[in-house]
Amino acid sequence: MSSTPARRLPRLVLLSLAIVVVGGLSLGAYWFQPWRLITDTTVAETLPGLPEAGADTAPQGPVVLAQGRLITHEHDTAGLVRLIRNSDGTLIVRIQGLETSDGPDLHVLISDAPVLPGTEGWHVFDDGRHVDLGALKGNRGDANYPVPAGVDISGLASVSIWCDRFNVSFGAAAMTPVL
Repeated sequence: MSSTPARRLPRLVLLSLAIVVVGGLSLGAYWFQPWRLITDTTVAETLPGLPEAGADTAPQGPVVLAQGRLITHEHDTAGLVRLIRNSDGTLIVRIQGLETSDGPDLHVLISDAPVLPGTEGWHVFDDGRHVDLGALKGNRGDANYPVPAGVDISGLASVSIWCDRFNVSFGAAAMTPVL
């Protein structure tokens, strides 16, 4: 009879270990979402505020206030970012030709942080003054992100594709005023 408890102990240890491993893998999959590294979402939004076809009087069109090219941080990222004032006075950040990885909890931030190349620039965009313009609509293509009314954009000189889950920039653009 003394052999029965000795046999149960290894089974109990193996069962406990299996539960911990399966639980850890499930939690890791939920947190990191590794399948997003191979998925893509393409967006093809047009620039708002363009005159409609056949309109008798063309309103003042959108004006580009600042622009910059995305550089790579945590993931390969490319595209053109523009800060645009529409004819009705509203502001949007337009990202054109975006190419980056899909990821968990990606957002578009406009920030006062400088754009630094390499790992020095990965974690800075939520440290100072910043405005979250919402979830990234897609990791490929062209999309518009309205700047909330009343936001003072002075001093906000960079745009980041920001992973809120891991507090890291996938890529960012230094915004240069257009004269």
